[in-house]
Amino acid sequence: MKKHINICGRKIGADFPPLVIAEIGINHEGSLQTAFEMVDAAKRAGVEVIKHQTHIVDDEMTGAAKKVIPGNASVSIYEIMKRCSLNEEEELKLKEYVECKGMLFISTPFSRAAANRLHKMNVCAYKIGSGECNNYPLLEHIAEFGKPVILSTGMNTVESVKKAVFIFKQKNVPVAILHTTNLYPTPPELVRYGAMKELHEVFPELVFGLSDHTTSNHACFGAVALGASILERHFTDHMNRTGPDIVCSMDEKACKELIEGSKLIWQMRGGTKKPAEEEQVTIDFAFATVCSIAPIKKGAIFTKENIWVKRPGTGEILAEHFNTIIGKKATQNLDSDIQLTWKDIE
Repeated sequence: MKKHINICGRKIGADFPPLVIAEIGINHEGSLQTAFEMVDAAKRAGVEVIKHQTHIVDDEMTGAAKKVIPGNASVSIYEIMKRCSLNEEEELKLKEYVECKGMLFISTPFSRAAANRLHKMNVCAYKIGSGECNNYPLLEHIAEFGKPVILSTGMNTVESVKKAVFIFKQKNVPVAILHTTNLYPTPPELVRYGAMKELHEVFPELVFGLSDHTTSNHACFGAVALGASILERHFTDHMNRTGPDIVCSMDEKACKELIEGSKLIWQMRGGTKKPAEEEQVTIDFAFATVCSIAPIKKGAIFTKENIWVKRPGTGEILAEHFNTIIGKKATQNLDSDIQLTWKDIE
Protein backbone atom coordinates (compact mmCIF):
# COMPACT_ATOMS: atom_id res chain seq x y z
CA MET A 1 0.00 0.00 0.00
CA LYS A 2 1.24 3.49 -0.85
CA LYS A 3 1.42 6.30 1.70
CA HIS A 4 -1.84 7.41 3.24
CA ILE A 5 -3.27 9.43 6.11
CA ASN A 6 -6.10 8.23 8.35
CA ILE A 7 -8.76 10.60 9.65
CA CYS A 8 -11.25 8.86 11.93
CA GLY A 9 -11.03 5.66 9.90
CA ARG A 10 -11.19 7.35 6.49
CA LYS A 11 -7.96 6.40 4.72
CA ILE A 12 -6.76 9.05 2.28
CA GLY A 13 -4.09 8.47 -0.33
CA ALA A 14 -3.37 7.21 -3.83
CA ASP A 15 -4.91 3.80 -3.13
CA PHE A 16 -8.26 5.30 -2.10
CA PRO A 17 -10.92 7.42 -3.82
CA PRO A 18 -10.20 11.15 -3.44
CA LEU A 19 -11.65 12.79 -0.35
CA VAL A 20 -13.90 15.73 -1.18
CA ILE A 21 -14.08 18.21 1.70
CA ALA A 22 -17.09 20.52 1.67
CA GLU A 23 -16.10 23.76 3.36
CA ILE A 24 -19.13 25.47 4.83
CA GLY A 25 -16.68 27.89 6.39
CA ILE A 26 -18.48 31.15 7.05
CA ASN A 27 -21.08 30.72 4.31
CA HIS A 28 -23.74 30.40 7.00
CA GLU A 29 -23.16 34.09 7.84
CA GLY A 30 -23.41 33.31 11.57
CA SER A 31 -26.74 31.48 11.37
CA LEU A 32 -26.74 28.02 12.91
CA GLN A 33 -30.00 27.19 11.12
CA THR A 34 -28.44 28.08 7.78
CA ALA A 35 -25.45 25.91 8.68
CA PHE A 36 -27.79 23.00 9.39
CA GLU A 37 -29.43 23.46 5.99
CA MET A 38 -26.02 23.39 4.32
CA VAL A 39 -25.11 20.22 6.21
CA ASP A 40 -28.33 18.60 4.97
CA ALA A 41 -27.47 19.52 1.39
CA ALA A 42 -23.93 18.20 1.79
CA LYS A 43 -25.29 14.91 3.08
CA ARG A 44 -27.56 14.58 0.06
CA ALA A 45 -24.57 15.22 -2.20
CA GLY A 46 -22.62 12.36 -0.63
CA VAL A 47 -20.08 14.40 1.37
CA GLU A 48 -17.90 12.58 3.89
CA VAL A 49 -16.22 15.55 5.59
CA ILE A 50 -17.62 18.97 6.49
CA LYS A 51 -15.13 21.72 7.23
CA HIS A 52 -15.96 24.72 9.36
CA GLN A 53 -13.97 27.83 10.34
CA THR A 54 -13.53 28.53 14.04
CA HIS A 55 -13.26 32.27 14.68
CA ILE A 56 -12.83 33.73 18.15
CA VAL A 57 -12.31 37.20 16.86
CA ASP A 58 -10.73 38.97 19.83
CA ASP A 59 -8.07 36.27 20.13
CA GLU A 60 -7.60 36.18 16.37
CA MET A 61 -7.22 39.87 15.46
CA THR A 62 -6.15 43.21 16.77
CA GLY A 63 -8.16 46.36 16.25
CA ALA A 64 -6.06 47.08 13.16
CA ALA A 65 -8.14 44.44 11.34
CA LYS A 66 -11.05 46.87 11.41
CA LYS A 67 -9.27 48.80 8.65
CA VAL A 68 -8.38 45.80 6.43
CA ILE A 69 -10.90 45.01 3.69
CA PRO A 70 -10.44 41.66 1.85
CA GLY A 71 -10.39 41.61 -1.93
CA ASN A 72 -13.70 39.73 -2.05
CA ALA A 73 -15.61 41.99 0.37
CA SER A 74 -16.69 45.59 0.95
CA VAL A 75 -16.31 45.66 4.74
CA SER A 76 -13.41 44.90 7.05
CA ILE A 77 -12.27 41.38 7.85
CA TYR A 78 -12.97 42.16 11.50
CA GLU A 79 -16.60 42.96 10.76
CA ILE A 80 -17.01 39.90 8.55
CA MET A 81 -15.73 37.51 11.19
CA LYS A 82 -17.70 39.15 13.99
CA ARG A 83 -20.84 38.70 11.92
CA CYS A 84 -20.10 35.16 10.74
CA SER A 85 -18.52 33.44 13.74
CA LEU A 86 -20.40 30.89 15.82
CA ASN A 87 -19.98 30.83 19.59
CA GLU A 88 -18.77 27.69 21.33
CA GLU A 89 -22.24 26.34 22.08
CA GLU A 90 -23.37 26.87 18.49
CA GLU A 91 -20.27 25.30 17.01
CA LEU A 92 -20.62 22.25 19.24
CA LYS A 93 -24.22 21.87 18.06
CA LEU A 94 -23.00 22.10 14.47
CA LYS A 95 -20.40 19.40 15.07
CA GLU A 96 -22.99 17.14 16.68
CA TYR A 97 -25.39 17.75 13.79
CA VAL A 98 -22.72 16.87 11.22
CA GLU A 99 -21.82 13.70 13.09
CA CYS A 100 -25.42 12.60 13.56
CA LYS A 101 -25.69 12.72 9.78
CA GLY A 102 -22.80 10.26 9.52
CA MET A 103 -20.19 12.77 8.35
CA LEU A 104 -16.91 13.93 9.88
CA PHE A 105 -16.52 17.44 11.27
CA ILE A 106 -13.21 19.26 11.02
CA SER A 107 -12.43 22.95 11.30
CA THR A 108 -9.75 25.55 10.77
CA PRO A 109 -8.71 27.33 13.98
CA PHE A 110 -7.58 30.90 13.36
CA SER A 111 -6.22 31.48 16.86
CA ARG A 112 -4.92 29.68 19.91
CA ALA A 113 -8.31 30.02 21.62
CA ALA A 114 -9.99 28.53 18.55
CA ALA A 115 -7.57 25.60 18.55
CA ASN A 116 -8.30 25.02 22.24
CA ARG A 117 -12.03 25.09 21.59
CA LEU A 118 -11.70 22.46 18.89
CA HIS A 119 -9.49 20.36 21.16
CA LYS A 120 -12.16 20.55 23.85
CA MET A 121 -14.72 19.48 21.24
CA ASN A 122 -12.49 16.49 20.41
CA VAL A 123 -12.32 17.03 16.67
CA CYS A 124 -10.70 14.16 14.78
CA ALA A 125 -8.40 16.39 12.71
CA TYR A 126 -7.39 19.99 12.13
CA LYS A 127 -7.41 21.89 8.85
CA ILE A 128 -4.77 24.60 8.73
CA GLY A 129 -5.63 27.54 6.49
CA SER A 130 -3.09 29.08 4.15
CA GLY A 131 -2.88 32.21 6.28
CA GLU A 132 -1.78 30.09 9.23
CA CYS A 133 0.74 27.97 7.30
CA ASN A 134 3.58 30.22 8.45
CA ASN A 135 2.06 31.01 11.85
CA TYR A 136 4.57 28.71 13.48
CA PRO A 137 3.64 29.46 17.10
CA LEU A 138 0.05 28.45 16.38
CA LEU A 139 1.20 25.34 14.48
CA GLU A 140 3.38 24.32 17.40
CA HIS A 141 0.38 24.70 19.71
CA ILE A 142 -1.84 22.58 17.44
CA ALA A 143 0.87 19.94 17.03
CA GLU A 144 0.74 19.30 20.77
CA PHE A 145 -2.76 17.84 20.35
CA GLY A 146 -1.38 15.00 18.20
CA LYS A 147 -4.32 14.95 15.78
CA PRO A 148 -3.93 14.59 11.98
CA VAL A 149 -3.51 17.84 10.08
CA ILE A 150 -4.46 18.92 6.57
CA LEU A 151 -2.26 21.89 5.70
CA SER A 152 -3.15 24.45 3.03
CA THR A 153 -0.12 26.21 1.61
CA GLY A 154 -1.41 29.17 -0.41
CA MET A 155 0.62 32.40 -0.34
CA ASN A 156 3.64 30.43 0.96
CA THR A 157 6.93 29.31 -0.51
CA VAL A 158 8.37 25.81 -0.43
CA GLU A 159 10.75 26.96 2.29
CA SER A 160 8.00 28.23 4.57
CA VAL A 161 6.01 25.04 3.97
CA LYS A 162 9.05 22.98 4.93
CA LYS A 163 9.15 24.72 8.31
CA ALA A 164 5.47 24.01 8.89
CA VAL A 165 5.79 20.35 7.94
CA PHE A 166 8.83 19.99 10.20
CA ILE A 167 6.82 21.21 13.20
CA PHE A 168 4.29 18.41 12.74
CA LYS A 169 6.90 15.78 11.94
CA GLN A 170 8.70 16.56 15.18
CA LYS A 171 5.56 15.60 17.08
CA ASN A 172 4.80 12.61 14.81
CA VAL A 173 1.60 14.29 13.67
CA PRO A 174 0.25 12.88 10.39
CA VAL A 175 0.08 15.69 7.85
CA ALA A 176 -1.25 16.12 4.30
CA ILE A 177 -0.58 19.19 2.17
CA LEU A 178 -2.85 21.13 -0.17
CA HIS A 179 -1.79 23.52 -2.88
CA THR A 180 -3.95 26.64 -2.82
CA THR A 181 -4.31 30.00 -4.52
CA ASN A 182 -5.96 32.48 -2.19
CA LEU A 183 -7.98 34.56 -4.62
CA TYR A 184 -11.77 34.44 -4.41
CA PRO A 185 -12.48 33.43 -7.10
CA THR A 186 -9.21 32.15 -8.58
CA PRO A 187 -8.81 32.70 -12.34
CA PRO A 188 -7.79 29.55 -14.26
CA GLU A 189 -4.30 30.81 -15.10
CA LEU A 190 -3.51 31.14 -11.39
CA VAL A 191 -4.52 27.60 -10.38
CA ARG A 192 -0.92 26.53 -11.12
CA TYR A 193 -0.79 22.76 -11.20
CA GLY A 194 2.96 23.14 -11.51
CA ALA A 195 3.06 24.40 -7.93
CA MET A 196 1.02 21.43 -6.74
CA LYS A 197 3.37 19.04 -8.52
CA GLU A 198 6.36 20.86 -7.05
CA LEU A 199 4.98 20.32 -3.55
CA HIS A 200 4.58 16.63 -4.31
CA GLU A 201 8.15 16.41 -5.55
CA VAL A 202 9.53 18.17 -2.48
CA PHE A 203 7.36 16.13 -0.08
CA PRO A 204 6.96 12.76 -1.86
CA GLU A 205 6.16 11.06 1.43
CA LEU A 206 3.06 13.20 2.03
CA VAL A 207 -0.47 12.83 0.72
CA PHE A 208 -1.29 15.91 -1.36
CA GLY A 209 -4.23 17.66 -2.95
CA LEU A 210 -5.88 20.92 -3.95
CA SER A 211 -7.88 23.48 -2.03
CA ASP A 212 -9.66 25.19 -4.88
CA HIS A 213 -11.24 28.63 -5.14
CA THR A 214 -12.26 28.65 -8.80
CA THR A 215 -15.91 28.71 -9.86
CA SER A 216 -16.21 25.17 -11.26
CA ASN A 217 -15.03 21.60 -10.69
CA HIS A 218 -12.54 21.64 -13.56
CA ALA A 219 -9.50 22.50 -11.44
CA CYS A 220 -10.26 19.68 -9.01
CA PHE A 221 -10.77 17.15 -11.78
CA GLY A 222 -7.42 18.07 -13.30
CA ALA A 223 -5.76 17.81 -9.90
CA VAL A 224 -7.06 14.26 -9.45
CA ALA A 225 -5.64 13.29 -12.83
CA LEU A 226 -2.28 14.57 -11.56
CA GLY A 227 -2.47 12.49 -8.40
CA ALA A 228 -4.36 14.61 -5.86
CA SER A 229 -6.00 12.64 -3.03
CA ILE A 230 -7.79 15.51 -1.26
CA LEU A 231 -10.08 18.09 -2.86
CA GLU A 232 -11.52 21.01 -0.94
CA ARG A 233 -14.06 23.54 -2.16
CA HIS A 234 -16.32 26.00 -0.38
CA PHE A 235 -19.88 24.70 -0.14
CA THR A 236 -23.36 26.18 -0.02
CA ASP A 237 -26.80 24.64 -0.30
CA HIS A 238 -27.69 27.08 -3.08
CA MET A 239 -25.93 29.87 -4.95
CA ASN A 240 -28.44 32.55 -3.97
CA ARG A 241 -26.90 32.85 -0.52
CA THR A 242 -24.98 36.02 0.35
CA GLY A 243 -21.42 36.10 1.64
CA PRO A 244 -17.89 36.66 0.34
CA ASP A 245 -17.15 32.99 -0.39
CA ILE A 246 -20.38 32.09 -2.20
CA VAL A 247 -18.96 33.07 -5.59
CA CYS A 248 -16.34 30.30 -5.39
CA SER A 249 -18.58 27.76 -3.67
CA MET A 250 -20.09 24.58 -5.06
CA ASP A 251 -23.75 23.81 -4.51
CA GLU A 252 -25.30 20.41 -3.88
CA LYS A 253 -25.41 19.45 -7.56
CA ALA A 254 -21.82 20.51 -8.27
CA CYS A 255 -20.63 18.76 -5.13
CA LYS A 256 -22.28 15.50 -6.11
CA GLU A 257 -20.71 15.78 -9.56
CA LEU A 258 -17.29 16.44 -7.99
CA ILE A 259 -17.52 13.39 -5.74
CA GLU A 260 -18.66 11.10 -8.54
CA GLY A 261 -16.35 12.57 -11.18
CA SER A 262 -13.23 12.57 -9.02
CA LYS A 263 -13.78 8.90 -8.20
CA LEU A 264 -14.04 8.09 -11.90
CA ILE A 265 -10.86 10.01 -12.71
CA TRP A 266 -9.08 8.32 -9.80
CA GLN A 267 -9.95 4.96 -11.36
CA MET A 268 -8.40 6.14 -14.64
CA ARG A 269 -5.00 6.89 -13.10
CA GLY A 270 -1.96 4.64 -13.27
CA GLY A 271 -1.17 1.83 -15.65
CA THR A 272 1.71 1.24 -18.06
CA LYS A 273 1.80 1.49 -21.85
CA LYS A 274 1.18 -2.11 -22.83
CA PRO A 275 -1.94 -4.00 -23.91
CA ALA A 276 -4.37 -4.63 -21.09
CA GLU A 277 -5.38 -8.26 -20.71
CA GLU A 278 -8.97 -7.15 -21.22
CA GLU A 279 -8.04 -5.81 -24.68
CA GLN A 280 -7.39 -9.30 -26.08
CA VAL A 281 -10.97 -9.57 -27.29
CA THR A 282 -10.34 -6.45 -29.40
CA ILE A 283 -6.86 -7.49 -30.46
CA ASP A 284 -8.36 -10.65 -31.92
CA PHE A 285 -10.25 -8.69 -34.57
CA ALA A 286 -8.40 -5.36 -34.76
CA PHE A 287 -4.79 -6.41 -35.33
CA ALA A 288 -3.52 -7.54 -38.74
CA THR A 289 -1.51 -10.72 -39.37
CA VAL A 290 0.37 -12.00 -42.41
CA CYS A 291 -1.69 -13.98 -44.91
CA SER A 292 -1.48 -15.24 -48.48
CA ILE A 293 -3.29 -13.28 -51.20
CA ALA A 294 -2.53 -15.76 -54.00
CA PRO A 295 -1.74 -19.50 -54.27
CA ILE A 296 1.93 -20.13 -53.34
CA LYS A 297 3.96 -23.17 -54.41
CA LYS A 298 6.47 -24.86 -52.15
CA GLY A 299 9.85 -23.14 -52.64
CA ALA A 300 8.31 -19.97 -54.05
CA ILE A 301 9.58 -16.61 -52.86
CA PHE A 302 7.32 -14.52 -50.67
CA THR A 303 6.60 -11.13 -52.28
CA LYS A 304 4.12 -8.32 -51.82
CA GLU A 305 2.19 -9.86 -54.72
CA ASN A 306 1.48 -13.13 -52.90
CA ILE A 307 1.35 -12.13 -49.22
CA TRP A 308 -0.03 -9.15 -47.34
CA VAL A 309 -1.35 -8.17 -43.91
CA LYS A 310 -5.05 -8.41 -43.05
CA ARG A 311 -7.36 -8.69 -40.10
CA PRO A 312 -8.13 -10.51 -37.84
CA GLY A 313 -5.34 -10.63 -35.27
CA THR A 314 -5.81 -14.35 -34.64
CA GLY A 315 -2.98 -15.37 -36.99
CA GLU A 316 0.43 -16.39 -35.76
CA ILE A 317 2.53 -13.75 -37.52
CA LEU A 318 1.73 -10.12 -36.65
CA ALA A 319 1.99 -7.39 -39.28
CA GLU A 320 5.15 -6.05 -37.66
CA HIS A 321 7.06 -9.10 -38.98
CA PHE A 322 5.89 -8.71 -42.61
CA ASN A 323 9.12 -7.24 -44.00
CA THR A 324 11.24 -9.99 -42.44
CA ILE A 325 9.30 -12.57 -44.45
CA ILE A 326 9.63 -10.89 -47.86
CA GLY A 327 12.28 -12.73 -49.92
CA LYS A 328 12.10 -15.98 -47.96
CA LYS A 329 10.76 -19.27 -49.35
CA ALA A 330 7.61 -21.23 -48.64
CA THR A 331 8.12 -24.62 -47.03
CA GLN A 332 4.87 -26.02 -48.48
CA ASN A 333 2.06 -25.29 -50.92
CA LEU A 334 -0.27 -22.58 -49.60
CA ASP A 335 -3.73 -21.66 -50.79
CA SER A 336 -4.83 -18.06 -51.15
CA ASP A 337 -6.38 -16.31 -48.12
CA ILE A 338 -4.50 -18.38 -45.52
CA GLN A 339 -3.03 -16.94 -42.32
CA LEU A 340 0.66 -17.85 -42.40
CA THR A 341 2.50 -19.60 -39.58
CA TRP A 342 6.21 -19.60 -38.91
CA LYS A 343 6.46 -23.22 -40.07
CA ASP A 344 5.34 -22.07 -43.54
CA ILE A 345 8.52 -20.01 -43.87
CA GLU A 346 11.94 -21.43 -44.61
